Amino acid sequence: MSGRARPEPVQIVKQRRDAALRALVDGVPYIGFLGIVFERHGDELTALLPYDDKLIGNPMLPALHGGATAAFLEVAAIIELSWSWLWSDIESGRIDAAGIAPPNTPRLPKTIDITVDYLRSGLPRDAYARARVTRSGRRYASVFVEAWQDNRARPHAQATGHFLMPPKPGD
Repeated sequence: MSGRARPEPVQIVKQRRDAALRALVDGVPYIGFLGIVFERHGDELTALLPYDDKLIGNPMLPALHGGATAAFLEVAAIIELSWSWLWSDIESGRIDAAGIAPPNTPRLPKTIDITVDYLRSGLPRDAYARARVTRSGRRYASVFVEAWQDNRARPHAQATGHFLMPPKPGD
């Protein structure tokens, strides 16, 4: 008999990942106000901003409000950064949903700056975003994020953000 521990059943791992992501997202009321949801495939997250009339900035076009678009990009970046930062602790079981849910919600990275490029008007329909951490250290991180609607190859906005990282739980 081998000394190796048996791997956890895949359903248990998926449930732990989904519960941890849900707890992380639910800890930010503004995400709920905007209606942003996250789809998870392994360690990859896709943010979804479902269309809502309250997101329209110019009803004559109509076009998504630039502030809603910027907030969507920033939220996608912060959640991706937090998710990648906590991933190894979630995978090892050191942190579970209870370790992320209130009152144990970890501090989120703080935005130092974010630069948004509006590439075209956001149409009155669902928008998607994916963020990629380009640099992550103990105190500072950079994230690139792009948003699209019908065609991922045609983003309507993109952003680069720099964030101050909070201390890891237990540090």
